[in-house]
Amino acid sequence: MRRSLAVLALIVPACCDSAVASAADDLTVADFESKTYSPWSVTGNAFGAGPARGTLPGQMSVDGYQGEGLVNSFFEGDKTTGTLVSPPFRIERDYIGFLIGGGKDPERLALQLMIDGEIVRTATGLNDQAGGSESLEQDSWDVKEFKGSQASIRIVDQATGGWGHINVDYIVQTDERPAGPIRNAERSLIADAQFLNFPIKNGAPKRTVTLLVDGKVAVVNTMELADGQVDWWAPMDVRQWADKELTVRVDQLPESSHALSHLDVLDERKRSDNLYQEPKRGQFHFSPARGWNNDPNGMVYYNGEYHLFFQHNPYGWGWGNMHWGHAVSRDMVHWTELRDELLPDQMGPMFSGSAVVDWNNTSGFGKNGKPPLVLFYTAAGSPTIQGLAYSNDGRNFTKYDGNPIIDEVTAGNRDPKVIWHEPSQHWVMVLYVELEGKHTVHFYTSKNLRDWELASISEGDSPGGRYLFECPDFFELAIDGDPANKKWVLTAADSVYAIGTFDGKRFTPEHERLPGHRGRGFYAAQTFSDIPEKDGRRIQIGWWQTETRGMPFNQSMTIPLELRLVSTDDGPRMTFTPVQELDQLRQETHDLGSFTISEGDANPIDDIRSDLIELQVEFDPGDASEVIFNIRDVMVVYDPKNQELRVDDRTVPAPMRGGKQKLTIYCDRTGVEVFASDGLCYVPLPFNMDATNNRLHFEVRGGQVDVQSLRVHELRSAWPAK
Repeated sequence: MRRSLAVLALIVPACCDSAVASAADDLTVADFESKTYSPWSVTGNAFGAGPARGTLPGQMSVDGYQGEGLVNSFFEGDKTTGTLVSPPFRIERDYIGFLIGGGKDPERLALQLMIDGEIVRTATGLNDQAGGSESLEQDSWDVKEFKGSQASIRIVDQATGGWGHINVDYIVQTDERPAGPIRNAERSLIADAQFLNFPIKNGAPKRTVTLLVDGKVAVVNTMELADGQVDWWAPMDVRQWADKELTVRVDQLPESSHALSHLDVLDERKRSDNLYQEPKRGQFHFSPARGWNNDPNGMVYYNGEYHLFFQHNPYGWGWGNMHWGHAVSRDMVHWTELRDELLPDQMGPMFSGSAVVDWNNTSGFGKNGKPPLVLFYTAAGSPTIQGLAYSNDGRNFTKYDGNPIIDEVTAGNRDPKVIWHEPSQHWVMVLYVELEGKHTVHFYTSKNLRDWELASISEGDSPGGRYLFECPDFFELAIDGDPANKKWVLTAADSVYAIGTFDGKRFTPEHERLPGHRGRGFYAAQTFSDIPEKDGRRIQIGWWQTETRGMPFNQSMTIPLELRLVSTDDGPRMTFTPVQELDQLRQETHDLGSFTISEGDANPIDDIRSDLIELQVEFDPGDASEVIFNIRDVMVVYDPKNQELRVDDRTVPAPMRGGKQKLTIYCDRTGVEVFASDGLCYVPLPFNMDATNNRLHFEVRGGQVDVQSLRVHELRSAWPAK
């Protein structure tokens, strides 16, 4: 733009004599440097009494504006709404330029050019998902066709919730197109290798990135594309489109952006020389090679492999772009990540669900006498629906062309868990539904996995209507291993569970709101379906909320946990114990046998140094007041008198069993998982462990402890060696 005329007011109204300015000069419409918005008119309370002076309370840092003031509708947070309208002015230049940021919602968050009461141009911010950036960016409208017309500008904030605000500054008329975004920028490449690598800059504005294959839309994602310096590379597996033309279209990019020129089709993930050896990578906890993960999904045993699907954002460090990631293992310890299988589509992003093997081909999806693997998922569009996809090889999946299989228009219906109920000879779907402000679990039945009927609704009797919240799992367990005495268990995302009976249509709880894990950072756990009957175990994996800043991946999964029901004085309760397959990670064992230890004795495990540890101890606490383990600066303390276990800042019940206590502690680079009381107490705690501290410490206070056994196993990584 050319130099702008100096202005003392907020706006140059239409009455001003344009002859003052030469054709070469820009005309400032508004710079928002005054203390009030006058002569603009204001409604609502989103914009405050006058232009903001940068960042408002509770807001991420705002930058990219000019001068000291700007329009910022985050006044009192995202809950406020309102409008801001300029006085009329005459359009006298070819372009109107402006700086804009905040939320992305063309209908409810907009900068609008109005002529004769009609909206003729509009712009919105860049952010519509968690994360993002509060930076304002240059944008403009071509207004040549409106030259000489009377116009006004309206700024609208009618949005509430996340990113429910808009930022605007420095609106100017100019004859030179401002350096602004290139809209629908494109680059075409040939899929002649495995991975299309996208450059990512954490915290950059989110762009809508569309992949077209031979001219047809294949998938749409949002990405924090790197215009310049690259933080990490997000690989997209493009083998399914081998040798076809790929076109990457970005909704808008700065003219100076190198994002499209950075794109690379290679047979490797770019910048992955230390893959799985990164300093904050859990070494025996699954995490995806790149991007964000949350809920485990579709856990199933099929064709000799454990399949772990999971909520995956392949193109961002934070949540978004929900795909179903996919990994397989023969032992639940060593995982191979495959390509993402369920991609966002016109029905919405792919939220959580489950998987079954249709052994009798009731669905008709099987071929050549082989049972299909069937996935059930929530597509979180508008409305939210339940869909299915199927496969005959566990590698290639087809979304059912009859989707949705359930499309009730009820708020928050999601996370279908499907099981086969043998006595009733039908399938059962357990679905979380928010119904009239209450958390409920709906039970559906089907003969063919395609057609479903509502059988019952379970609300529980908890105060306030809170029953079990999202991500339900449903399975049967024998009490104390007795196959003649089984109960059904219904679990929720927070690990709270209920125990009761099930007749094929209705769950009748006998024990409700029972606590599951006792730690933190554990959520949305699911169990494997179709584990062979001769094995008979019920095995669970949860989302472990291990934040790994500075890494090209984020979050992970817990170790696999075997679930049982055992009798207690309070009734049956569920236990959590590590699966035996983890034993193969033991690289060196320090067996200290049995001994007694008293207050003031030397640390018996002082010579052991390792960042990957499994510690097993059984002891009679005697008259000791505390039994203390320090595992790489994580304190694990047992209080025999109160029969409580303290792990870091968590103090939880841990009853002795037969007058003794058993502890098992797993320590990885990303935290600890502690088991006590034969699994009645399970405490997962994510940490970013100090890489320089591999020390272990054991002591007692207030008396003498009789240690029956103490073994410390130094563990090897489960990831492939470089």
